[in-house]
Amino acid sequence: MNSRVQELRARIAEHDHRYYVLDDPIISDAEYDALFHELLQLEAEHPEWITPDSPTQRVGGAPVPELAAVRHSVPMLSLGNAFDEEAVRAFDKRVADGLVASGALAAGGSAAYTCELKLDGLAISLRYENGELVQAATRGDGETGEDVTGNIRTIKAIPLRLREAVPGVLEVRGEVLMFRADFERLNREQGERGGKIFINPRNAAAGSLRQLDPRITATRPLRFFAYGWGQVDRALPAATHSDMLDWLAALGLPVEPHRTVVHGADGLLAFYQRVAGLRNSLSYDIDGVVYKVDSLSAQRQLGFVSRAPRFALAHKFPAEEATTELIAIEVQVGRTGAITPVARLKPVFVGGVTVTNATLHNEGEIRRKDVRIGDTVVVRRAGDVIPEVVAPVLARRPAHVTEFVMPTHCPVCDSLIERLEGEAVSRCTGGLVCAAQRKQALAHAVGRRALDIEGLGEKLIDQLVERDRVHSLADVFTLTAEELAGYERMGAKSAQNVIEAIDRARRPTLGRLLFALGIRHVGEATARDLARHFGSLDALLAADEAALTAVPSVGPVVAAAVAHFLGEPHNRAVIDTLVRERGVEPQPEAATVSHGAVLAGKTFVLTGTLPTLTRDEAAQRIVASGGKVTGSVSRKTSYVVAGEEAGSKLVKAQEYGVPVLDEAGLLELLGEAN
Repeated sequence: MNSRVQELRARIAEHDHRYYVLDDPIISDAEYDALFHELLQLEAEHPEWITPDSPTQRVGGAPVPELAAVRHSVPMLSLGNAFDEEAVRAFDKRVADGLVASGALAAGGSAAYTCELKLDGLAISLRYENGELVQAATRGDGETGEDVTGNIRTIKAIPLRLREAVPGVLEVRGEVLMFRADFERLNREQGERGGKIFINPRNAAAGSLRQLDPRITATRPLRFFAYGWGQVDRALPAATHSDMLDWLAALGLPVEPHRTVVHGADGLLAFYQRVAGLRNSLSYDIDGVVYKVDSLSAQRQLGFVSRAPRFALAHKFPAEEATTELIAIEVQVGRTGAITPVARLKPVFVGGVTVTNATLHNEGEIRRKDVRIGDTVVVRRAGDVIPEVVAPVLARRPAHVTEFVMPTHCPVCDSLIERLEGEAVSRCTGGLVCAAQRKQALAHAVGRRALDIEGLGEKLIDQLVERDRVHSLADVFTLTAEELAGYERMGAKSAQNVIEAIDRARRPTLGRLLFALGIRHVGEATARDLARHFGSLDALLAADEAALTAVPSVGPVVAAAVAHFLGEPHNRAVIDTLVRERGVEPQPEAATVSHGAVLAGKTFVLTGTLPTLTRDEAAQRIVASGGKVTGSVSRKTSYVVAGEEAGSKLVKAQEYGVPVLDEAGLLELLGEAN
């Protein structure tokens, strides 16, 4: 190969590293462009000199039909979360106790930790073989991700060849993200072109990286920071996590600079406070900090709980608040007719996203908070929780504010809105005459926890209702693949998949069918209890309120709601049509266990994503062992089972002192119960 080509590649790679990793360029853009253009010319004249690691090959190639699956050689694990000082101190105590017990730490000693920023981007695994980048994959479910090699090669911060020769395989783990300034510039350019406007830098980064056309990814200003490793086909060159990060940086990989080594819980909390103070001045978004035991041998001794390491913890930032103007208050109609006031806000960036709407809950809450249209208001968002208006800033209230008045008629169907005595929520009286209720009711009925009709999503339901094709759940079972293929975004294959899912839904458990019907006050657990108690749909339909109250979890309010629903002629007609004409055959619910079981009388709340079990599977196992699963945390809750991305329910559990289990802890309880 020509020596000038090799020289140009080395110089361009060095300048890429200085610009994108060190933020310390030493030549102008014009000089860089001249070097790049010369290399392009030489490779055009001699195509045989082109190699995959040439800087000219970063520009994306042709689109791919789909992102292929990649199985990680070493699983990409999630981290346990902490939200307060108590949880951090408990983590440090568990670590210290474990290391003292193994002899790795003297009694009374403090463990050393590497502290890093928790970057708000997309987790990526980069596979280098003999120093050359050969594959990149998203985290996916931790076991299997998506192949995004072509897209990753367009990110100039990521070296195509490492600066030092590393024999065999080196799998680097890190985060792809977008800096705030780059995100704002991208959105301006998108707006000028009439393209998609991204909600926040994380979504922009994720959407850019998962493009089927790498040429689009090449136009997006993506960055990368390495924070760990997976498979390594050699002895690790360092004994600590901090030294390993330094080694990755020496190889030419960007590593986030705000990292340090501390000792004990006091050191962890001091780092957290320091980062919280500089958070808004960073060039990129973070949602917390990460603590990892620094000694690699200590990490191995501590091991893992399920699929989360015992030696690491993510300390999340608390709910974020911001102030903005409340422009208007509109109302939305839910599946039960509930009328929810929604604040339309002047866009404000809070909790990692741009917020334009926030819930006001109900008319009483608006009055209690004294929120008025035109107010400057405090908006709060924590994690994935729906943004809410906390309060008005009365000192900044202008003279022109107006009070909200609940409309008397539904904005969708013009039916009367009423508020029953003793209830906080106003409701549309239109029932299935109201298209909004019909859409919401259908979306609930076909959802994963009800009939689980995959493919029948919000967009398709909207079309079915708007075309007046589906009036009730029974109509769903009359759909055909031929007609669905004619709907927007529905091809023949997609239509056939929906019909097959509908056919599978013809044999639900009785509990799932009852839950799908959307009976007020009847959640999953109550639906299962009703199904177990009565055994068959016919027996339930024949029950009166007195018989319903004999079900252990059913009180007078629920019994009245069930009796009212089943006594409504239209609802009976829908149920009758489902069973008699549409071939829906509800199956008996699994029998409950005896009251002597370990989980009998225990109440569980599930939150977040568990490593191996879906929430449905976890709930089924709990119920089969005598426990009960509910949707909200109270002081009477026995356990909260928390997975990755657990939200406000975990916070409430910690406030109430409710025991929190991970999946492994739940499985241990289930093992005892069985």
